Amino acid sequence: MNLPMVPLTPVGPAAQRKAALGRRVRLLVAATISYNVVEAVVAISAGAAVDSTALIGFGLDSVIEVSSAAAVAWQFAGRDPEARERTALRIIAVSFFALAAYVSVESLRALAGGGEAGHSAVGLVLAAVSLAVMPGLSWAQRRAGRELGSRTAVADSKQTLLCTYLSAVLLVGLGVNSLFGWSWADPVAALVIAAVAVKEGRDAWRGDACCAPANPRAATAEGGDCPCATG
Repeated sequence: MNLPMVPLTPVGPAAQRKAALGRRVRLLVAATISYNVVEAVVAISAGAAVDSTALIGFGLDSVIEVSSAAAVAWQFAGRDPEARERTALRIIAVSFFALAAYVSVESLRALAGGGEAGHSAVGLVLAAVSLAVMPGLSWAQRRAGRELGSRTAVADSKQTLLCTYLSAVLLVGLGVNSLFGWSWADPVAALVIAAVAVKEGRDAWRGDACCAPANPRAATAEGGDCPCATG
């Protein structure tokens, strides 16, 4: 007996919408890269001038964010972005771990008496500007990435959101040091940056198994935060 053919409902966004989302992700990635290149140059230069581990770490995070965004750009430049997703996720994760390792070593060195950070007006302004700019970029990329179902786009948006948190931590650390002369606040702020980077790196590393279409409950079962989950 021949059964009637039942049309299958397409999974995910329509082809036209998917293409539009891909273009939006590429534009957001380009904006992220442009801003972070400037941020990295300013932060590392200012940090080196006053021996601020937190400010240098913030600048290095900007460098790593550029590499993360570049990995997403590389992924979406291919004909089959999904085929490059795992490699891009690995690049993002390793970049987080590299940042955490460097900042941890330098922070412990500073706490052990390896140098005291001075006041940096440039660093305070940079942290405040980033605190205002980064949330919007992160939100836009995460929204597009979730609709597109791209784990790398969402992971990169979390890298951008991390920059927001780090901007707040940096602002507090530099502010306390400038107001009260508490030089230990700078490396402590840097250690907070390192701890958050480790968490985000771990999430990105396991992102290739999270939210896989064949196992939508993977993240819940593993007790993780699925980057492609809605909400």
